[in-house]
Amino acid sequence: MTDLPPTDLPERFDHAMAAVLHEPPRALGIAVSGGGDSLALLHLCSLWAARRGCTLHVATVDHGLRPEAAQECALVARYAATLGAKHDVLRWSWDGAGNLQDAARRARQDLLGAWAKARGIAHIALGHTRDDQAETLLMRLKRGSGVDGLAGMAPARVQHGLTWLRPLLPFQRLELRAYLTALGWEWAEDASNDDASFERVRTRQAIATLGLDVDRLAETAAHMAAAKQVLDRAAQQAAHDLVREDHGDLLIDRAGLFGLAQDTRERLAAAALCWVGNTPYRPRLSALRAALATPRATLHGCLLVQERGQLRITREWKAVSDLRAPAPGPWDGRWQLDGPAQPRLETRALGADGLAQTDRSKWLLPRDSLLASPAIWRGQALIAAPLAGLTTQYRAKCRALPPEWPASPLAH
Repeated sequence: MTDLPPTDLPERFDHAMAAVLHEPPRALGIAVSGGGDSLALLHLCSLWAARRGCTLHVATVDHGLRPEAAQECALVARYAATLGAKHDVLRWSWDGAGNLQDAARRARQDLLGAWAKARGIAHIALGHTRDDQAETLLMRLKRGSGVDGLAGMAPARVQHGLTWLRPLLPFQRLELRAYLTALGWEWAEDASNDDASFERVRTRQAIATLGLDVDRLAETAAHMAAAKQVLDRAAQQAAHDLVREDHGDLLIDRAGLFGLAQDTRERLAAAALCWVGNTPYRPRLSALRAALATPRATLHGCLLVQERGQLRITREWKAVSDLRAPAPGPWDGRWQLDGPAQPRLETRALGADGLAQTDRSKWLLPRDSLLASPAIWRGQALIAAPLAGLTTQYRAKCRALPPEWPASPLAH
C-alpha cells in the first residue's frame, strides 16, 4: 500500500465513516470515476478498510460518452490493483432520450445497485464532497425547493436494500487533490466539468464568481437537514396514528390528515404516494395540493380516492398495465408472487378483463385497487389473482413499510 502522506485526512475520514456506519461491513463497494474526489475516496477507504478487515470492491461506470473513458477506467483499475481491491467496469449506452445528466445519474445508480447486489455488497461509498453539497443547495434554491431539497445530500441513505454513503461531504475538493498530490497519484480531469451547458458547472462557476463560501453554504444545508429531521418525526408520528396498510394500499384517516399542520399533511401524503408508486422522488407540491383537494385524482402512478372518512392511495392501473415479469417472483418493486413454477407464467396487472373472471364476494380490495393488483397469467389465460380471491396455489405479498417511514425520500 502507498505510504500515508502527512495529513489528518485519514483520521477525519475515520470520523466521517463512523458517523454514517454503526459498524464496519464485511464488504464495501466504492464508485470511482477516476476523478480526484473518487480516487481520494478510494485511498481513504483502503486505509479505513485495512484496519477493520473490510473487503473493498471498486466499480467504474463507463457512460460511453467520451473517448477518454477507457483510459480513466484503466487508471482506476491500476490504483485499485495496488491497493488489492477488486475492480469492475460497468458500461452504459445512452438512448438519446431525456436529459443526459439525469439519465446518466439514474443509469449510474441502477448499474451500481445491480453490481453490488450481485456481489453481496450492502454498502456503496460515493465521492460527493462539500463543494458538491454547496452546489446542490444553490441548484435547489434556484428551483424553489423547500426544506427537504435545501437539506442537500444526505451522508447516508437506504434505498432498495442498499446503503449509499457519502463520507466525503466534510471535505473540500482542494484538500482531496492536495492529498492525492502528496501520495503521488494522478487523476483524470473530465472536460465536461468545464462545460457551461450543464447546470452544475454554471452553479460552480457562480460560486467562484460571487465569492461565496462553500463551508457556509454546506452549513446552511446542514441546518436545513436538522429542520427536516424535526418535520420527518412529526410525519412519522402522524403515520403511526393515522395510516394503515391494506393489501398494498395505504389508508389514511381523512379527518386526522386534514387536521395536521400543512407541512406534515403534505409530507405524509407524498411519502404514501412514493411508497405505493415505488419511486424515491416526491410529486410536485402544486400537483400534490391539487390532488388532495379533490375526491378522486391520479398522481405519481397512484390513484387517490377520498370516501367514507378515509383517503385510500392505491396503484393506478395505467401505470402498471404494460408491466410484465416472470412468475412466480417480484413485480412492480413491492410485490412478491410465490407458488409453484410452471411453464410460460408471467405476472401482470389483473385489469378489467381479469377482474371479470373473479368472484366479487372474495375480493380483498375495492375494484380500483384490484385492477392494478398482481395476477398470474399464461398468455391470455388467468391463472391466479390472489387479491381478488382467485387462487389455490399462489400468494401475493407486499413488502412492508420500512421502520423509518415516512422519512422523506428526497434526502438523496
